[in-house]
Amino acid sequence: MSAGPEIAPLLGLVVGQEIPFGGDRVVRVDADLAARFRVGDRLVVVQSTGALLHVPAEVHTVVDDAVGAAVDGFAGLATVGDDAISDFFDRFASALADADVFALIAAANAADVALAEQRGRSTTRLRLDAAMRRDMIAGLRGWRDSSSRRDGTVGRVDHAQWSVEADRAPLGVVGFVFEGRPNVFADACGVVRTGNSVVFRIGSDALGTARAIVDHALEPALAGAGLPPGVVQLVDSPTHAAGHALFSDRRLALAVARGSGPVVAELGAVASQSGIPVSLHGTGGAWMVAAADASSATFGAAVRNSLDRKVCNTLNVCAIVRSEAARLVPVFLDSLDAAAAIRGASARLHVVEGSESHVPAERFRSVVEIARPGGVTTEPAASTIEEATLAEEWEWENAPEVSLVVVDSIEESVSLCNRYSPHFVASLVSDDPEAQSWFAATVDAPFVGNGFTRWVDGQYALNAPELGLSNWQYGRTLGRGAILSGDSVHTIRYRATVADHTVKR
Repeated sequence: MSAGPEIAPLLGLVVGQEIPFGGDRVVRVDADLAARFRVGDRLVVVQSTGALLHVPAEVHTVVDDAVGAAVDGFAGLATVGDDAISDFFDRFASALADADVFALIAAANAADVALAEQRGRSTTRLRLDAAMRRDMIAGLRGWRDSSSRRDGTVGRVDHAQWSVEADRAPLGVVGFVFEGRPNVFADACGVVRTGNSVVFRIGSDALGTARAIVDHALEPALAGAGLPPGVVQLVDSPTHAAGHALFSDRRLALAVARGSGPVVAELGAVASQSGIPVSLHGTGGAWMVAAADASSATFGAAVRNSLDRKVCNTLNVCAIVRSEAARLVPVFLDSLDAAAAIRGASARLHVVEGSESHVPAERFRSVVEIARPGGVTTEPAASTIEEATLAEEWEWENAPEVSLVVVDSIEESVSLCNRYSPHFVASLVSDDPEAQSWFAATVDAPFVGNGFTRWVDGQYALNAPELGLSNWQYGRTLGRGAILSGDSVHTIRYRATVADHTVKR
């Protein structure tokens, strides 16, 4: 009989060492990774891509300690009442509303912004301005006033001598990773409302701001409300490795990654292969289809109002039915330019090969200045792309950037959307109820509408503070919508009440 595989600690890596992944492939260790790896470090192998993620021992320790404290905090929450949780949110909001407290946080944020600008980084979402402060305070007070509680019976089955109740129960430790957005810090604390604890990892650009929020507002609120100190934990590390360590910690009950792009997709892969349920959209960007019967005014407003800023639900691809392209493409271009003008910028257009004849040739010859994270660049106002590039999410700072494709029919647009989109947000501009019904039934997206795309937001759409959005890029989520709110972060447990103890199977 075999004694089983021999297991030994990983003491180091050598150049060219083969690391299996995906069951039937190998990736080789490069010189840089081999040189950096030390005894006690961890290696996370992304099974879908073969990426080798190095987690230094000291980073793993920081994350391990934070999650351990959150585990203890979750257990401690069972001993405090819901009123104490409400008091925590009230105290947190009041601290942010206090001018003296916020001055300390604002100073830390100003330092973060200055450093990010020196590094050529985007500061669009990093600035904790008056509007963001108001939203954070309102969000925390929304959690304070929410009717959500940790318990509550959701079902009951009565038998002859006994009964079973299905009750809501807290989920556990929730891990959040988000890049450079201080407001998410307040949003994600919402999991405490339903009795969960939370561990944050924020991007290095906003780490100073996060530390100030913790020191001057969060921790005093926890202590004042009598909540266990481990209930909310900040992973105090600027490295991406901290996110990899957090999302591979099997003590998490749920992993939430805010944002989009390859980094977020990789984090989701790490969590999934670690057996942790995950909420994310690795790719964002909305699709809009203009049917032949689309009203010019309605379509123009929908485009313009979907491009007010760059977030995950911003219009990314527009498909226009060919039979009315001569009427609707100019509407689209005018609305795109109008959205850019509001921001004091010029638009950037990508046109799928075969559709360029519907766009004025002058737009392809013109150049515009575009502010990128690395600086201002001069680019053509319009250029052609391959059809497969419809899968790319355009990340823009101030100049709206969209792809355009002219299609033969709504059916073709749905086919393209299902093939190339992130399976996220889809909108059909049409007054035909049958077309709307067909579109909703056949397009593979959790958010479907008939106009502007920016409605996709938990707070805006459902009047519920949002913790995160997810798409169907990696499959549909069982029994839950794609808007993650505080109400979503729970599990169900069953309690039996036996009236006659002679009952047996």
